[in-house]
Amino acid sequence: MIKKNKKVILLFITTLVLVTLVSCNPSKKYEKEEREKIQAYLSNNPNLNFELEANGLYFLNVVTGTGLSPVLYDSAFVKYTGKFLDGSIFDTNVGTTKVYGFIVGYNIYGFDEGVMLMKEGGKATLLLPSNIAYGTQGSYPYIGGYTPLLFDIELLSVKPASSK
Repeated sequence: MIKKNKKVILLFITTLVLVTLVSCNPSKKYEKEEREKIQAYLSNNPNLNFELEANGLYFLNVVTGTGLSPVLYDSAFVKYTGKFLDGSIFDTNVGTTKVYGFIVGYNIYGFDEGVMLMKEGGKATLLLPSNIAYGTQGSYPYIGGYTPLLFDIELLSVKPASSK
């Protein structure tokens, strides 16, 4: 009888622990907090008329360019500033002689998508939720998981992938 009661108690405790672990999904909490941060930023900056793209990217065209728009696998050359929603800068090449050149499709998803909406000579601001930036893990040591990012980008030039 004692063995049977021990098995029932052990089964009950195991079930209780599993139910507790499954119901405690911290990612939902962080996702909610991130959505709230983004909405607060947008509410506090009503003059910024971001367009919400299907993939979750918030795109704000600042200066319309007149040149080429990059497509997947083109080389794009930009000046940019990466910021957190509080305005603090985590990376920039503005004010330097450095130009950031990259192959479209090999960057963080939201950055690539935003640049493909631009034309050479254009400037835009991108607001990237974490799911199209550095995700749940972030980018150690500067960007934590579930962190939305802002990028001010100037698309300087595009080199089509097919050109030699």
